[in-house]
Amino acid sequence: MLYTNLKHIEKASEHAQIISEHEHVVVVCGRMGPACVPVYRVVEELEREYHHVKFFDMEFDNPESAVIRTLSEVQGFTGIPFTIYYKNGQVVRVTTGIQSNEQITAILDQEFVITVNA
Repeated sequence: MLYTNLKHIEKASEHAQIISEHEHVVVVCGRMGPACVPVYRVVEELEREYHHVKFFDMEFDNPESAVIRTLSEVQGFTGIPFTIYYKNGQVVRVTTGIQSNEQITAILDQEFVITVNA
């Protein structure tokens, strides 16, 4: 169990449903370790600002997280957490390891642009 204030994904079927139902999704897949906790904290803060993005966590050691651990985009990653950015059900960006507020914000601003129809 991850002790974060994020919504938890516990099953691969939940993961599939979430990314299919929401346009912009971020999933942080990790443990409660020194490289992961700072990322959870940043994402918890950004969740209050980025209302158009759905933020979740998933426990790295849960067998169900194979849905993330086996993504071709994370092959070769040696550190955690894996942070996966989905747009319309597709992976648009992945990162590994500690990410700062500025780094995550830059990705959100680039990948999850809100367009307003005039």
